[in-house]
Amino acid sequence: MMMMHAAPSNGENSVSTVGPRPGMGWSTVPYTAPLAPPGTNGRQQTSSLESPIMLLTGHQSAIYTMKFNPLGTIVASGSHDKEIFLWNVHGDCKNFMVLKGHKNAVLDLHWTTDGSQIISASPDKTMRAWDVETGKQVKKMAEHSSFVNSCSPARRGPPLVVSGSDDGTAKLWDMRQRGAIQTFPDKYQITAVSFSDASDKIYTGGIDNDVKVWDIRRNEVTMTLQGHQDMITSMSLSPDGSYLLTNGMDCKLFIWDMRPYAPQNRCVKVLEGHQHNFEKNLLKCAWSPDGSKVTAGSSDRMVYIWDTTSRRILYKLPGHTGSVNESVFHPREPIIGSCSSDKQIYLGEL
Repeated sequence: MMMMHAAPSNGENSVSTVGPRPGMGWSTVPYTAPLAPPGTNGRQQTSSLESPIMLLTGHQSAIYTMKFNPLGTIVASGSHDKEIFLWNVHGDCKNFMVLKGHKNAVLDLHWTTDGSQIISASPDKTMRAWDVETGKQVKKMAEHSSFVNSCSPARRGPPLVVSGSDDGTAKLWDMRQRGAIQTFPDKYQITAVSFSDASDKIYTGGIDNDVKVWDIRRNEVTMTLQGHQDMITSMSLSPDGSYLLTNGMDCKLFIWDMRPYAPQNRCVKVLEGHQHNFEKNLLKCAWSPDGSKVTAGSSDRMVYIWDTTSRRILYKLPGHTGSVNESVFHPREPIIGSCSSDKQIYLGEL
């Protein structure tokens, strides 16, 4: 099994060193694909990436979060170096913009549904919104009294965003108004937040191991999902809005049925294999666009991909030399992106 090696950075001032890694195919578990006719790197390329594996370097410190834009043409990454980098997915994956303003690490970021803005969360106690065209900060949301760990924009309806903080609250923001429009008080630090598909509920997870479902209109918890044995580090709603994926420090991924009138026990799947460790990074999790696969970061430096139906690990991808903090599927092509504490991002064909 061949590991991928990082290209040395040419000097301190280079913003980014990017390029294909020749002759490096990711080994898959189990690998059953037929031999491809001799093409690029001895195999047929399955995506429009310039090379089957692209390495993106330029961040000065650990990278905690990354997301493809809805079109799949840009990657945004947020790092301990306080900066958000924007990279082209195609060609030589150039870093073409840096968003500066956060006074501390960038722990979480999301694109708005129309792809025009990025929302980011930071231990500087703020959530910020950025215009991607201009690279300018367009909104600073500073009402939390401690670290903001997580943020999530609503999928539909008005431009709402929810944030989750170590101050034990989740806050709801309308991007057209000043200040938070609602606060959801929990007893414990909140480490993960998400909206329901209809944007009428928010989901929160934290250090008390429970997922809470809040009714926005009634401002109260209408359901508590119990199952994780350790803190929840991330959550992600399935593309069709029916299922919630949660990642816990108990090294388990849970899939919950969030549809109304689902049976009492809403936990439908538990997936295992990935690792969390003493670093206590908020490792993320994500769905493939068709909902057939999920992926999660892991402290053992591997990218894990599971089949949701069989719960089997489909891929365990090597290459990173530090904790993989987030891995994400490309919205349109068989590409997986991953970012790590090793300051590197890989884009790889599946």
